[in-house]
Amino acid sequence: MQIITDAALCSTKGKSAVAIGKFDGVHLGHRVLLRELVRHEDEHLTSVVFTFSPSPESFFSGQPEMQLTTREEKRRIFEGLGVDVLIEYPFDQTTADMPPEDFVRRILCERLHASLVVAGEDLSFGQGGKGDFALLDAMAGECGYRTVKIRKVREGGEIISSSRIRKYVTEGQMEEAASCLGSPYQVIGKVMHGNAIGRTIGIPTLNLLPEKDKLLPPYGVYYSHVHINGKTYFGMTNIGRKPTIEEKVKRVTVETYVYDFHENVYGADCIVDLLTFRRPEKKFENLEALREQMDQDVSDGRLYHGIR
Repeated sequence: MQIITDAALCSTKGKSAVAIGKFDGVHLGHRVLLRELVRHEDEHLTSVVFTFSPSPESFFSGQPEMQLTTREEKRRIFEGLGVDVLIEYPFDQTTADMPPEDFVRRILCERLHASLVVAGEDLSFGQGGKGDFALLDAMAGECGYRTVKIRKVREGGEIISSSRIRKYVTEGQMEEAASCLGSPYQVIGKVMHGNAIGRTIGIPTLNLLPEKDKLLPPYGVYYSHVHINGKTYFGMTNIGRKPTIEEKVKRVTVETYVYDFHENVYGADCIVDLLTFRRPEKKFENLEALREQMDQDVSDGRLYHGIR
């Protein structure tokens, strides 16, 4: 998959099918849109996902926006879905001031040679967010593309949206988040060296440092799946600042105990699926009390995963 981050390089050589959106979470609704995008390969159209970086919300607020899926996670997902080109178009004041008609003519038509444009019914773009699907549709004849509007997808009778999933994640409702995402909520990163406290109490962990803009659920213990080196394992994951452990710098870490795992995987890429919330993080009186609680967590986790 080609990734374009420079506005000056935002172009395709031939005709394209373009999907426009923010894609935070890449949830079931997004996936309907993306499947529609890539299914036109037999028409010899380059599949293009067009998104902004940073997001307009982050640009106008001046604050980083916590993401359901970080930039790296989105890249991995888009590539896995068969997208040919990902455009992370720089969002600055010039972009913000661009009239929506200019966006359609100058970017979609002149530079991306769009033959097909796929978008959700709540699409907004251009100056003041004045551009919408109706405008996109109205300009189709002038610019020579056709449009496909993707309707909202529902789950449990409610519309699936990034804000709905964000609420589930911040409340630790991981099963509900997974039902809207179509897969468990994930944290990815490279396995790094920790303080080895877990090893001293008989519960060694794989430690990840989450990306700074990754939205994390409440601090605490979760039962999980761990994907590493092409294999999947059962695990128990702690997210938080480890209040029982004395450290000079308190960082938020994602630490996973993998059942019956003894391999050295430092530096390896790791994906952690957060399946269900076990208990909140708490400060124990001492390491022995922490070990006793973790032993119980591990025992209950084996029952949860159906392993001995």
